[in-house]
Amino acid sequence: MGDERVAVVTGAAHGIGRRTAELLAEEGYRLAVIDREPVPDFFSFQGDVSDDADVDRFVAAVESRYGRADVLVNNAGIASIAPAEETTAAEWRRVLDVNLTGPFLLSQAFGRRMLVRGTGSIVNIASVAGLLGVADRVAYNASKHGLIGLTRTLAVEWGGRGVRVNAVCPGWVKTEMDDASQSSGAYVDTDITDHVPMARFAQPDDIARAVAFLADPAKSGFINGTTLSVDGGWAADGSWQSLRLNTRAR
Repeated sequence: MGDERVAVVTGAAHGIGRRTAELLAEEGYRLAVIDREPVPDFFSFQGDVSDDADVDRFVAAVESRYGRADVLVNNAGIASIAPAEETTAAEWRRVLDVNLTGPFLLSQAFGRRMLVRGTGSIVNIASVAGLLGVADRVAYNASKHGLIGLTRTLAVEWGGRGVRVNAVCPGWVKTEMDDASQSSGAYVDTDITDHVPMARFAQPDDIARAVAFLADPAKSGFINGTTLSVDGGWAADGSWQSLRLNTRAR
């Protein structure tokens, strides 16, 4: 393999994960991806990131094929939109399993191997919902807050041994997940664009480029334990709605 770098991306069939895998491949990485659906064009493993056995088999497959993983991108995630009082225990556990337990299992498994080599970068895809409270998303919010906590903990444990761990916090992104949420009647485009100072949704490429930056030690080698918001200013804006929209008319 020489000096070729290997990147692992979870949830790579669609949206942010798909574009991240494509961009990292464009930048010269060899790719290994896992999703519950087949992912054409890459070394692909079908499995559930929250299942210990699936994770173990995937890690073994990556080790057998490439012998290493330099970058891990924990992107796989699911949404859940319901008032807190109506969220079932089963739905709570399902979201936490995929969005938080999955990244822990993958980070632990690949992290152990990165620590042996003394180098590696883990990038967790969190959310502005991990920084703020968003109504009707109690399980999703909790999972993303937890993912930021996991990021910081691993960063302080592993940074001194050569493994950097960071998180990207997207705002609302135009993906299949957004389409599904909007089709349920949860919100419309203007609910988002009226709030975002840059007045648009993110595109998967916006997030993928932030991931590629954090993955590359030549560009971000002293960045560890950070949460990089890629939200067009959503989390920065404390304006009320009329003031927020008035700024765009000047």
